[in-house]
Formats: sequence, C-alpha cells, structure tokens
Amino acid sequence: VQLQASGGGLVQAGGSLRLSCAASGSTFSRKTVGWFRQAPGKGREFVASITWSGTSTRYEDTVKGRFTISRDNAKGMAYLQMNNLKPEDTAVYYCAADGKYYRGTTYDEDDYDFWGQGTLVTVSS
Repeated sequence: VQLQASGGGLVQAGGSLRLSCAASGSTFSRKTVGWFRQAPGKGREFVASITWSGTSTRYEDTVKGRFTISRDNAKGMAYLQMNNLKPEDTAVYYCAADGKYYRGTTYDEDDYDFWGQGTLVTVSS
C-alpha cells in the first residue's frame, strides 16, 4: 500500500481543514487507517484511527469533538476533517495503514507499516 497525504495549509485559530489520504493497492480496504502528527521539536503522536469497515473510530483526547476521521474504500481514500483548530494543532500530519488485515482501531504507531509523506498544518493565533 502506498499512501499520499494532502490538504494541509495555513489557517487561523477556529478555522477548519480537511486532510486527504490517497491510497494505492488492493489491500487498503482491509486495513485500519490512522492519522498521526508531529509538532516541531516533539515526537510523533496518535490523532485518530478508523477500522477497515469504517464502523469504528478512535480519537486522541484533545481532538475529540473537533476532528472526524472517515474513509471511502471504493475511492481508496481516507480523510481527517479538522474543525475549531487551535495553535497547538500545528504539526506535520501523516496518514498510515495497518500492517495487518481486519484489525480494530489502534493508536500504536508500531502497528502501522505503511506511511504517507506528511502534510503540514499551521494554525495561527
């Protein structure tokens, strides 16, 4: 599976962005997809994940109620809708796909074998 993230940019606090993750490969629809982020000078952290079927999602506590993860297996796409953005959301955002099939939602980056190149989100105050 190859992944390409896009949709980042500069936005004011309180604004919205939608990140997209385009996947190639026939196994994408069987894999959990996650979004992670890495802020300047910090380690990479989990943001959200969605199961292969799209029926279950998981979020990091600080983004609950503001971010929504979704996917469209027919199009080979995953999305992260980010609303009410805050300066602390500034980071490079990565999409990733699970190394196994049909797993539940997972926040452990070691479970993800396939990574996109990252897209920068900058939120100004």
